[in-house]
Amino acid sequence: MKKFVAEFIGTFALVFCGTGAIVINQETNGAVSHVGIAITFGFIVMAMIYALGNISGAHLNPAVTIAFTLSGRFSPKELLPYIISQVAGALLASVVLHYLFPANELLGATLPAGSESQSFILEFLLTFFLMLVIVNVAQGSKEQGMFAGLAIGSVVLLEAMFAGPICGASMNPARSLAPALVSGHLEHLWIYLIATVAGAALAIPVWKYLNSNKQDKK
Repeated sequence: MKKFVAEFIGTFALVFCGTGAIVINQETNGAVSHVGIAITFGFIVMAMIYALGNISGAHLNPAVTIAFTLSGRFSPKELLPYIISQVAGALLASVVLHYLFPANELLGATLPAGSESQSFILEFLLTFFLMLVIVNVAQGSKEQGMFAGLAIGSVVLLEAMFAGPICGASMNPARSLAPALVSGHLEHLWIYLIATVAGAALAIPVWKYLNSNKQDKK
C-alpha cells in the first residue's frame, strides 16, 4: 500500500508543480517563463525520485510503469494499482489548481501548436528517449542509482525546454489526462495517451538489444 501512496503523492507533486508553473505563468503574464516551466518539471521529477524512489520506484507515469512491466522488471499484478494511483494523484492536482485558479481555461493541458501528426511524432520520440534513460539508470549499481534522479530529471528538463512550445512535452499520459479532464479540453488527448505509451514501450526492445551482449556474458 505504501508504494501506491508514494505514486499518488509523487504524481500529484509532478502535476501540481509542473502544470501549476504553466498556470501561474499565464496568470502572471509570463513571470515564470518557458525556461522556468521546463526547469520546474525537471526539478520536481528529480526531487520526487530522490524522495520516493526507494519506496515505489517513483514511476510517476503510466507509460513508464507499462514499459517496466513489458521489460519483466515490474510485477504485472501491480500495473493497474500503480496506474490508478498515478492518475488519481494527477487528477487531484488538477482539481486543486482549478480551485486556486478558477478562471484559467486550460490548467496546463497539453495541446499541439501545429498538426496532430507533428505532436504525435514528437511525443513518441521524447518518451522513447526518456524511457531509454530511465531503464538504464533506474536499476543498476549504487553509484548509478545516486545519479538516477539527476539523469532522469535532466532529460525531462531538456525535452520540455526544446519541444514544449510545439507539443507540450508531456511524455506522461497522467500528466496530460488530468488537466484535460478537469478543464474539459479533450480534443487532442489521444495523442498524449497513445504516443507516450508507444514511445516508452519501444524503448524496451531497443534497450534489450543494446544490452544483449552484457546479459549473455553474465
